[in-house]
Amino acid sequence: MSPLIETVLFVFGLVALGYLAGLTGYLKAEAGEAIAEFAVGVAMPLLLFRTMVNADFHGTAPWLFWGAYFAAAAVTWAAGHLVITRVFGRDARAGVVGGVSSAFSNLVLLGIPFVLGTFGPSGFEVLSLLISVHLPTMIMASIILFEIFGRGDEHVHPLRIIRRFFRKLLSNPLIIGILAGWVWRITGLPLPALAVRLVDALANIAGPVALFAMGLGLCRFGISGNVRPALALSALKLMLMPAVALGLVWLFGLPPLSAKVAVVAAALPSGVNSYLIATQFNTGQALASNQMTIATACAVVTTAFWLTVVVHVFG
Repeated sequence: MSPLIETVLFVFGLVALGYLAGLTGYLKAEAGEAIAEFAVGVAMPLLLFRTMVNADFHGTAPWLFWGAYFAAAAVTWAAGHLVITRVFGRDARAGVVGGVSSAFSNLVLLGIPFVLGTFGPSGFEVLSLLISVHLPTMIMASIILFEIFGRGDEHVHPLRIIRRFFRKLLSNPLIIGILAGWVWRITGLPLPALAVRLVDALANIAGPVALFAMGLGLCRFGISGNVRPALALSALKLMLMPAVALGLVWLFGLPPLSAKVAVVAAALPSGVNSYLIATQFNTGQALASNQMTIATACAVVTTAFWLTVVVHVFG
């Protein structure tokens, strides 16, 4: 079996095991939520902390890397918005949900273990550059667009929304892990041996635990209605966004590893954040949850395709 295909099957196999554990009732929904909280609140932040402390980011061309990825996200977001509003006749607020669902990659629960397994620590260092700006950028874009297209009968002052955004951002465990790692890196001090052992023990299990938790979460969301628009958004997320990213990284002349990580990150299915954004603004929750479930199931095939493409193009 090809190592690339084996990596794809391993990653999505762990997701499938989590899904089956929830589907059969072997683990309760409460257990899934607890595992996800541990993955996102403890293991992943420590993995990001360790990466920030030890990584060598030389030669990753972050501005071009960010530009290629977020330009692809913007194109796909616009396409998702138009599909929901023009093709399926939904209102503009649902269009925002469609846009964010088609452009918000699952970089943490799925992306981190996938990139680690495929490209190793050096690839994860590149991905960390994207993770550090991805969440705040996408959430801020969502807030701005919801303000442009209205919040129904609810009127909240923009400054209050911005303050709430920064408060949530600075309390996010992933952002805390990244910032703490940068601060420790700036000091130039080595981590004590005991701290290294503690961090390594938890960081090393972050990937498998996150994938299993993701499977449990998908079982909880399921699919109910909105299948056709969810399928359309999934096609945009899994095919259009990585295709645009591939063209841009080639046009910008990114280093091979950065180019491969950018395209693979763009090819990842949507994560739970798109659903949480829809919930926060009280519109399109079913659309977001269905799209997340469908895209993750289809990504078993599409990520293998894009992984093969970038290895062929960039070596």
